[in-house]
Amino acid sequence: MDPVNPLTDAEKVDIRRFCGYPLYGAAPSGMQSWRFFQVYGLLEFRLTNLSSAEVAVVRRYLGTLLALELAVPAAAASLDTDQAGIWTRNKSEMSDRIDLLDEWRRRLCGFLGVPPGNALSGSTVSLVV
Repeated sequence: MDPVNPLTDAEKVDIRRFCGYPLYGAAPSGMQSWRFFQVYGLLEFRLTNLSSAEVAVVRRYLGTLLALELAVPAAAASLDTDQAGIWTRNKSEMSDRIDLLDEWRRRLCGFLGVPPGNALSGSTVSLVV
């Protein structure tokens, strides 16, 4: 754990969110609490016990992810223009940006050693053997 510069609560919220896990909430109990699911507990343990070097890497991931996340709604500004002069918009820009964001989210999960949460894994069925 980095006693000098640990992750802030806001950074932990962003990490959970980017990794696809539901909100933590203010109450330490409840049926949906991370304490009832092993992988949530693993994520919380890792977030609380990162080394200084690991905190630095996670913060770099957060910087990249926040910039990518902000670029998605910004792409919506040109959704109404199909062609203007010689410029033609990339019709798949929004989905390309979302795919890139999700790829970086999965990289963060990989670095933290946790599987992507339900909000990131999509609606496809996965089989673990």
